[in-house]
This record gives sequence, structure tokens and C-alpha cells, in this order.
Amino acid sequence: MTAANLYQNLQHAKTEEDVKDIYIKALSLKSFTKGLIDIRTKEIWFEAKDKGGTSTYAMFTQLLHYVQADLDKGEPLPPFLAVIDCEKAALMKTSDVVPFLKKKTIKWGKSASQFPKEALDEVSTHIGTHFVSFKISTHAEEFISTTKAAIKSGDIIRAQITPDNLKQVFDKWVNMIGREITGVSEDKYALLFFADIMSDGTYATHVDLPAELLHKGDKPVFTLEGHNYDLGNMEGYRQFWAIYHRPPKAEYRNYLLERRDSLIPLDERSFKGAYYTPLHVVDKAYDKLTETLGKNWQKNYIVWDMCCGVGNLEVKHSNPRNIYMSTLDQADVDVMRATKTCVAATRFQYDYLNDDITDDGQIDYSLTNKMPEGLKKAIAEGKKILVLINPPYAEATNSENTAIKENAENKSGVAKTKFAATAMTEYGKARNELYTQFIARVAKEIPTATLAIFSTLKYVNAPTLDMFRTTWQVKYMDGFIVPSRAFDGLKGNFPIGFLIWKTNMVTPKKETITEISVEVLDKQAQPIGEKIFFNPSDKPLLTDWVDRPATNNTKVVPLKNAITPATAKGDLRGTKWADGALAWVNCAGNDLQNAGNKTMIFSSGYGSGRGFYATPENLWKAAIIFSVRRLIKPTWLNDRDQFLQPPVPVSDEFKTDCLIWMLFSGSNLTASANDLEWNGAKWSIVNHFIPYTEVEVGAPDRFESDFMAQYLVDKKLSFEALAVLDAGRDLWQEYFSKTDVHSVRDELKLNRPDVGWYQVRNALKKRNESGDYVTIDFSLFENAYKTLSQKLRPQVYSLGFLRA
Repeated sequence: MTAANLYQNLQHAKTEEDVKDIYIKALSLKSFTKGLIDIRTKEIWFEAKDKGGTSTYAMFTQLLHYVQADLDKGEPLPPFLAVIDCEKAALMKTSDVVPFLKKKTIKWGKSASQFPKEALDEVSTHIGTHFVSFKISTHAEEFISTTKAAIKSGDIIRAQITPDNLKQVFDKWVNMIGREITGVSEDKYALLFFADIMSDGTYATHVDLPAELLHKGDKPVFTLEGHNYDLGNMEGYRQFWAIYHRPPKAEYRNYLLERRDSLIPLDERSFKGAYYTPLHVVDKAYDKLTETLGKNWQKNYIVWDMCCGVGNLEVKHSNPRNIYMSTLDQADVDVMRATKTCVAATRFQYDYLNDDITDDGQIDYSLTNKMPEGLKKAIAEGKKILVLINPPYAEATNSENTAIKENAENKSGVAKTKFAATAMTEYGKARNELYTQFIARVAKEIPTATLAIFSTLKYVNAPTLDMFRTTWQVKYMDGFIVPSRAFDGLKGNFPIGFLIWKTNMVTPKKETITEISVEVLDKQAQPIGEKIFFNPSDKPLLTDWVDRPATNNTKVVPLKNAITPATAKGDLRGTKWADGALAWVNCAGNDLQNAGNKTMIFSSGYGSGRGFYATPENLWKAAIIFSVRRLIKPTWLNDRDQFLQPPVPVSDEFKTDCLIWMLFSGSNLTASANDLEWNGAKWSIVNHFIPYTEVEVGAPDRFESDFMAQYLVDKKLSFEALAVLDAGRDLWQEYFSKTDVHSVRDELKLNRPDVGWYQVRNALKKRNESGDYVTIDFSLFENAYKTLSQKLRPQVYSLGFLRA
């Protein structure tokens, strides 16, 4: 049983015996007995409860009643005592209570479970500093490992804080200690955490950390930036340091301090981009630099990392006197000094996107006088400089804060740096990206530098950054990509590239990025292949392939789902129809990252402007656009691949295959409904996408639109498309064969006969879930749809919609 399963299993325990059995299995106990003392082994005795309402002190009091009895008889005692229930556990050395029990001052009750309050108070006063307690929901692993180690070694061994468990330990420290520190902000937790763990309780391992642990009497006090911070509650502090050993082993200490970036609260990390670069990825970056720049690059190049954090990109460098390391936060500089990270390097605080920038976008080092003289001289003399950076990836308008306007996080401040505002007029939307702001200033400030940068691949292949590529003229040298999940704290699943560029801004010859070939690494930074990324600027994009009808004055209800009106207030789209329109096709973005969750069709307007109205004239293109965007599954590797217009005409069979595939896609949200309430009125929506007549499916009444059935009359369908159409007909017939219960009719708005595929499939699934109907078999349809999908997927590439 794993630690995670221990807590999960305890939540399903119904009796005290269940609790005992679960713990016995989790701890792999052998040769145990059950009796008055709930679980007895040669090494440890357990008192168990089935609920979490009894205090640890009360359970130990009951257990000590039995220990007292055996002590009086001269019976052998186990070295450890434990109490357990479904929420918590605690462990104590028997030797810590035997001298106390031998005094025989406790007045016990008639039975172990009927102890008087005086006994509880006396026991509680003595054992409070001796037992180690664990909350099973968060510390199951520590409980199991500590108990097993105690049985094996004869002592309670506190858990070590290591590189492998640092993040987990920090999270628990925040919950048990950090949130009890009065008056401190969350962005200071990491500094106080390191002050706490880098001390044995009396002496610190490092004398110049930004924060310091002191004591006022027997209570800890933290000092930071001239302020003292007290603990509001000591119990969590006692429990935490009963579990963990401090300070960490000497071999770990500097490494742990270097990981401060990974412990900054997420909201600050998202803005500042303080993401820790894993050292195994740094190793690969240095290998790549050696391959590209030569084995003596560390000697021949001056290195500047202007967003170094705590310096983990530089710890592999063998010539630190050639390194300049600057960072936004002074605390990072303090940590580097405390850990003696790259002590021979020049380390300084510098806000690269705001410092030394004039009102007209020029660079003037006299504005702050922060720039080291040696670096200024190297730049002025045009020495060989390598800019080695992992800059922040935040942007002013990313997919998270534009997808749902109602809940959009305002990141407009991300773009408002001094450099973006004054010096990036020629870079277009790259002004919204922090990492492209770094690139642009490097290009202006050090036009002959070599740039080695960790970043997303947007600046290579995103259509929105075409102006950036036109302005930023460089020569690609080499690089690799690694999954974003190799980095702590990054959301999403996309490639992070480490790309090396030779800037070419001072020569007459200009080179624009066309395509780059990169080595592909897995999460462990092991090579698994190669991939080419293309600049789509000279290729027509799929999003521009179709004519987009203009809206007319016909008002419609904007939707946020198939049958749910929009609730957004600001910047609401989709309130007007278009001449001849059949549906709204949403196709936001032109890459696979967006295609996965922003490709769908509706029977009314949609609260987004990133799509078009399907009409009889553009329907075949609409079906193809929809299908090719949905057929290919997004992965971390293809996340930014761009959809292109086909370079050659497509066949009629491909057109009709895509149409049928679209009609039966789970993202076909066309539907019909009456009485949708929005903006103080009731609205109806009409479904134009039913591929059958009323007679074919046994409908009880007339469909308001028979467009799709008539559209398909003269179309020749492939065998695979016909199989889907036939299997779908069976399900439509099944839907009309019975009437759904009132609650389902209300939920799915089944108040018209011309229901859509969204309503049909969900109504049938609810019948299956209810158990009140003969089970409806979807397998025939699912197999036919799978066959059609397998036929179409290779054509997405062979017809040029995506480049392999």
C-alpha cells in the first residue's frame, strides 16, 4: 500500500478493525496480535480509533494505562508506542515515558478508556515534547517511513530534507509554520523557510542569508529586512520539526538554497518568470554550447545572464570570472552570496527591462550606474559575449486570460516595461512578451552577441510574431527542445527550446528565420529524435482560407455552450447573424495548442470573435477547417505547429469525409431549443445540421430546417463516411423511439423535434446511466467513426494542412 492509498483507504474505513487492518498493511507489520492494546508487536504498541475526534493526548493516555499495568508487573515493554485513527497518527519512544510512569503519580480510572481529567492533564503535560505527530492526509509518507525506520533502527529518525523532497517539504512548512508567522507576506515565505531549515535551532549554517532565525525565550522569531516576525501558534512548529531533521546534510545545503526560484509563490513566478531550470537540462545546454561554440567557449566568451535568479544556469561554468549575473530581485543576489554561488562572478541587481532606458528608447548606463565597468567596456569594445538566459515567459494576452473574458486575469502590466514602451515600435505584438523584450534589448545593446536562450517557440513560428522575425535578423546555430513539464511550476504541456543564435544586426546581409531543426529531448533530457519548426510567414494560413460573411442586423442569442446563453458582460460577441448563415464555426488561433479546445460549431452566435459563419457557399471549407483542427491530437511536441492552406486542390471525397466527420464530432454543438433566456428575452435556435429527414429517423414532427439532408442528396459518400452516417441514423432513431424524463428534457432543452447531435448523444447516454432503459450500444457508431478518423488523419499531413 502506498502512502497516498493509506489516507484514501482510511476514509472508507467503517470500523476500528478496518483502521487497524489498514495500518497493519501500510506498515507491513508481522507477528502482531490484537487485544486490549489494539495492535501489539515486539517493537511497537498501537492504540487505534475509528474516527478522528479523539485527541492524540487522550489516545496516548489510554495506551499508557496499559503500559503502566505491564510496567507494574515487570513485563517487557516495546521500544515504541503509537496512536492511530483515520485522520492522524503519532509515535513516541517508550523510554521517554517510563521514568514518568515509575513515579506512580497518576490516578488512573477504572479502565483504560475511562480515565479522569486529572490523568489526561498530567500525561499531556509530560508527553507534549516527546511524540512525533503526523496528519495522514499530508504526511502519510513520512509516518510510514519514520515508523518503519524506528522498528528497524530502534530510534525515531527524523526525515532528511533533500533535493528530491524540497518542494513537498516547503509546501508543508508553509501550511504548518509559514501561515502562522504573523504579518509576513507570502512572497517572503521562501526566505524564512531557508532561514528555518539552515539552522539546528541555535546556530545557522550560513551567516549572511537574507532572513535569520532567532529565539525569544523558547520561541522562534524570524528577522527579515529589519523586521521581526513571531509565530502565532507553536503547535505546527513543534510537529514539523518533530518530523524533519535540520539542518540538511552539508552536501545538500548550497544546492537547496539554489532552488529558491522553485519556491516562490506561483502568482509571483507567473509574472516574474522565476522558473528553476533543472540541472540535468542545464547539463545538456552546456553540451550543446560546447558542440556549437567549441570546447573553449567558457574561456573565450564573456557570459551575461541578465535574469539569473539564483544562478543555476551558471553553476556548471568553469570560468566564473568571465560571468556577469544580474537579476531583478536583490534577495536572489543575497542568496547567491550566502551560498557562495559563482563567487568569482560579478553578481548585481539590475532590472533589465526598465533600468538605464531613456524616454526615447536609448540605453544610458549613467541613469542608474548599476552596470559593472568591465561589462560596459566589453560591450563597447565588441568583445565576444554570450547572453545565456532563461527569461520569464509571461505575456499580456495569453490563452488563459483571453479564452474566458469573464474570468480573465489582467496581465496588461506584463507588457508595460520601459523598454517595450519606448524601443519596440518595430516589433509588433512581441511587445506583449517578456522574453522577446529581453531579446530585443539584447539586439539593441549588444548587436554582435551570441544568444543562447530558453523560451517557448512562439518567436520562431507564431503568426502573431511575424513583425518580430522581420525586425530581428539572426542566424540559427543549433538547439534542442524539452517538455515544459521538465520545469518546476510551468503550466501546460508545450516545448521549451534552448536555441543558440548568432545575431547579425550590424552587417548589411540580413537573415530571416525560415525553419530550424532541433534535437528533441524527453523530460529526463535524453534524446528521442529531431523536429523541424517552420516560420509560417510566407505560407497562407488555414484561418485565412475561408470567406468570412459580414454580420447583418438580425439579432441572435450569443452562446457559451450548445444550449447555454452567454453570461459575459464586457466585449460580448455573437449577438448578430449573417446572411445565409447556418452555424457559427469557432476556430481561435492557428496552431494545435488552440485547436484542441477552441474548435467547435454552434447554432447561434458565440461569445468570441475568433471564427466565422458557415454558409452554403463556404460549408465545405468550414468542414475541412473544423476536421483538420480536431483530427490531430495536441501533444507537447506539436503544440505550436501551424495549420496551412492546402497547396493543391482537395478531392470531393475528402470534402465529404470531413463533412460527415464534423457532423458527428463531439465538438459539433449545433442544437435546437426554444425559450433560451438572455438579456431579458426568450430566444430560439434552429439546427440546420441534421443529415436525415424526419421519416428516416421517426421524428414526431417537422424539422424547421432540412438543409443538411438536402445538401447530402447529390453527394457521393465514401464507404467509411456512409458507415458513420448509417450508424448515426440508428442512434437518431433510438432517440425518437422514446420520450426522455422531464429533468433530462429540461436539462438538454429537448423541446423541439430538430434536435442536434449534441442533444441526441447526451440524451441517450443519460438513458444508459439511469438504468431504466435497455442499454443503447454505441460501439457500432464508435468503430465506424474511428475508422473514418484513421483514414483522414494521414491526409492532414499529405495534403499540406500540417507539415510533418
